[in-house]
Amino acid sequence: MKRASIITLLLLGSLSALNSAWAVDYPLPPVGSRLIGQNQTYTIQEGDNKLQAIARRFNTAAQLILETNNTIAPVDPAPGTVITIPSQMLLPDTPREGIVVNLAELRLYYFPPGENIVQVFPLGIGQLGLETPVTTTRVSQKIPNPTWTPTPGIRARSLAQGIKLPPVVPAGPNNPLGRFALRLGVGNGEYLIHGTSAPDSVGLRVSSGCMRMNAPDIKALFEQARVGTRVQIINEPVKYSVEPDGRRYVEVHRPLAQQEGENPQTTPINHSTDFATFVTQSGSDKALISKALSRRAGIPVVVSAGNGPSANNAVLSVQNSRASAAVSEGEGEKVTQ
Repeated sequence: MKRASIITLLLLGSLSALNSAWAVDYPLPPVGSRLIGQNQTYTIQEGDNKLQAIARRFNTAAQLILETNNTIAPVDPAPGTVITIPSQMLLPDTPREGIVVNLAELRLYYFPPGENIVQVFPLGIGQLGLETPVTTTRVSQKIPNPTWTPTPGIRARSLAQGIKLPPVVPAGPNNPLGRFALRLGVGNGEYLIHGTSAPDSVGLRVSSGCMRMNAPDIKALFEQARVGTRVQIINEPVKYSVEPDGRRYVEVHRPLAQQEGENPQTTPINHSTDFATFVTQSGSDKALISKALSRRAGIPVVVSAGNGPSANNAVLSVQNSRASAAVSEGEGEKVTQ
């Protein structure tokens, strides 16, 4: 597994020949700060026929690219178009320990013990009706070369689509669970963080509740995370921060749909009392916050009072697009070693 610093990624990310995923090591910000990384730009090349491939090149999610650049098409984006790669973010407001998953932003954060870094990975999560649970748990088992035993529910759903699944899929590169799986100690052990034989599904909401990672990413995580590692799963489309220099940031993602047909660009977002306090504080610009909540660009924007229009907020003026991407693939909930 190649591990690159954010500087290395900035230098290499624009090369169209770079196709493998990278584990990106971000230095942890100082105490009182949550802002990490820096956004990048990329020019769409001939042959870039889908955003999933570009997303893998920068180890992010296609849906996050669509949030930030909401007038581009997910398939056959126009060559020559300059897009923003959302590689700046606010850390979730959680303990900086173990694995943290924010379902709303389709990202997994890993805090290696004893190191002053955080690793950030794109993630595929549970689809509507088969959601990945919000919980705090632990890694209960590490499973190399897992086999896949489709559950009765998965077999029935696949059969309804004309696909008859075998009772057991052996370990190997074509296994839907990939080469590595981390079982979580929640429920009956049916929830896993694992690889996938369908790389285009990483960064989308398509699984049966498990969490999917790119092959090199799950390999890196598997090698580092131990049994007992803390795992916190949250679902927070809005993150915010008051930085040590006084600047205030808001990062807003499209919320996960709760029913079929919902438009995540316009669905109301429930806010915490802490965020409501942040909005009403004298240092916050309510108009900029309102604009950020409406635009849902998926990257941090400055909302400090007196800040006014800035380069950080320029992306908010882009018109909303209804572009979406969908990939479906069978998901395993029972594995054996």
